Amino acid sequence: MREGSMRGRVIAAAAELTAETGWSAVTMGKLAERVGVSRQTVYNEIGSKPALAEAMVLAELGRFLELVDAAFDEHPDDLVAAIRDAAYGVLTLARENALLQAIVTASHGAETELLPLLTTRSDALVETATGVIAQRLPGYDVRLTGRRLDAALDMVVRLVLSHVMHPTRTPEDTADDIAWLTSRVLAD
Repeated sequence: MREGSMRGRVIAAAAELTAETGWSAVTMGKLAERVGVSRQTVYNEIGSKPALAEAMVLAELGRFLELVDAAFDEHPDDLVAAIRDAAYGVLTLARENALLQAIVTASHGAETELLPLLTTRSDALVETATGVIAQRLPGYDVRLTGRRLDAALDMVVRLVLSHVMHPTRTPEDTADDIAWLTSRVLAD
């Protein structure tokens, strides 16, 4: 999605408003005002508020996946190092990400359409992230195939996502632990 497109502008404005005021305060009218268009234009570009929530989360996912791609580019011969640096980049960005913090913070004690997109309804997020990593694997010596490889990738993505939602240690320590686990799984 191009940031300059109307859809991109609406989604970016929704992310800003959510970080500033919380998801429950985001309305199509406020988005229209922020972007400088009619409310109908916002509805035409996005549809419903739940569709906006999903589009916003997936757009934010794109920022995180850019870090994943960069880590794989940096380590074209070392899959474990690529996964370690990808995890570190994602966890560091998550710690500083205003939108993610607004989603998690607003979710404690409040009904929201956003948190399930990162937790119980995270299928699109997990599939997208897993797909990005899977596309990068042909350049590496990976002995796992088929279902076992799918399971390993799913484990890595879900483990990183879990630490994004509930960090327990520093991004560096967590990334090191994820790399260690990955090295053990890939040694199979």
